[in-house]
Amino acid sequence: MGEEVLDVFILDLSYEVVRSEPHIVIWGIDSSGNRVLLRDRSFRPYFYAVLEDDAPVEQVAEMIRRLSVPSSPITEVKPVDRKYYGRPVNVLRIQTVIPESVRDYREKVKGIAYVREVLEADIRFALRYMIDRETPPSTWHRFRVRKIPRSNEYRVSEEYEVIERTGYSDITKPPSMRSIAFDIEVYNPRGSPRAETDPVIIIGAMNDKGEKVQFLAEDPGPRDAKPLREFIEYVLNEDPDILFGYNSAYFDIPYLMERCKRYGLKFDIGRRRGAEPRPSVYGHYSIPGRLHVDLYDFAEEIHEIKIKSLDVVAEYFGIMSRSERTNIPWYEIARYWDDKSKRQILLKYSMEDVISTYGIGMKILPFAIQISSLTGLPLDQVGSASVGHRLEWYLMREAYRYGELVPNREERPYEPYKGAVVLEPKPGVHENIAVMDFSSMYPNIMIKYNIGPDTYIDNEEECGEDGCWEAPEVGYLFRKSPPGFYKRVLETLLKLRRSIRSEMKKYDPDSIEYRILDERQKALKILANAAYGYMG
Repeated sequence: MGEEVLDVFILDLSYEVVRSEPHIVIWGIDSSGNRVLLRDRSFRPYFYAVLEDDAPVEQVAEMIRRLSVPSSPITEVKPVDRKYYGRPVNVLRIQTVIPESVRDYREKVKGIAYVREVLEADIRFALRYMIDRETPPSTWHRFRVRKIPRSNEYRVSEEYEVIERTGYSDITKPPSMRSIAFDIEVYNPRGSPRAETDPVIIIGAMNDKGEKVQFLAEDPGPRDAKPLREFIEYVLNEDPDILFGYNSAYFDIPYLMERCKRYGLKFDIGRRRGAEPRPSVYGHYSIPGRLHVDLYDFAEEIHEIKIKSLDVVAEYFGIMSRSERTNIPWYEIARYWDDKSKRQILLKYSMEDVISTYGIGMKILPFAIQISSLTGLPLDQVGSASVGHRLEWYLMREAYRYGELVPNREERPYEPYKGAVVLEPKPGVHENIAVMDFSSMYPNIMIKYNIGPDTYIDNEEECGEDGCWEAPEVGYLFRKSPPGFYKRVLETLLKLRRSIRSEMKKYDPDSIEYRILDERQKALKILANAAYGYMG
């Protein structure tokens, strides 16, 4: 089939190994609203070996080549220009075929003479592709593609093979995404819910058209095989891009999967037939081709909300007042189910949870899309990832652009440090108060004093002609020049945020353009401010 140009809003990236060849799988929505799958067969896993300064580079490269095994051969070992903590180093880039083999080669390469350190061997393959090919999710991209026959394995409209990504699309507004919110109620007359013994009595759901549905267990029993089947069928018929839940990664999804297992059912709700949700990084549950967004993760970050229960969070967002909603303690749910005269109250309570979940999802989604596109983490992971992990992925993307190697993550014991000065206020009633605020204070301090691991030095002799900045009290020294990695990244973030805030003035505050820009500048602010804490 002939080539064509396709604009695609990327939902998620994953990979498969097909006949001993890794395929990057891109799930997305095209500009016509079709749900599509793109397959890129051209990318291969790799990692780096940093060598000693006096290493015989070609000799070490040959020793690494000899480690190659037929199941996943080493296809390339070559010197590349990279910096490590801002300094040029001897580096070999080692490429293989099967992503899972990288960790085995990593351990073997570590033992070779003159190899000082092995880096970037723990970056997940799909996200390695995202960094190198610049394909962050939650963003429109333009690809040259070739249409391929649609496989029965995937629940998509079209499948394509990627020839190349040509850049970002001209489209900026996110597409209309199909979404549902869901919530479950469990029959547990004795103690906390146990999936091995306690059936699901209500599965409630609501879609983006405002249509609500509840799937109920059968009496006597209660027996939950029927609502489980009905919910699976419902999800497949609705074909949502996003599933919103509240605490769903820790309760609803694993509970439903365990109940399905008891009946020999597959909880097959994704866009890849036969593939059930699976626990993945940061504690989220991954559903092939769909984005499972656990809103509890986002609520955890809102410091103004002290109690993170669904009803409190819904009230905070103005979705439903706690005084207006039906309240049933969790330990009373079984009694309300058993009493037919009270069952309707329970059904109302359950649906209010669903409505609240959907409302929170709609409030959080614009921000989540922007933070996803900036960090490169898919929408279903960006909520469960800590602010530090989000910043880390952003920094990794920037490091690749600047030719900087990413250090290995190390777990370190917590070290307390002295906090900021707090001036004791004078008690009493005051008038004519002046308020002073510093714009992006911590990022600007890091920029002004060129603070970063690549500018830090141990003694004054390394300061160079321009000298060093010395941190008061602790005496740490940071080179004044050249600009460090953190300084360049933070300058870019703050400049971009200022540019966006200026652009916002061109639009009506109620316009979609204004809202998109506003969410993006908020995401940029959070990333910039996170850098200070990330540095410890």
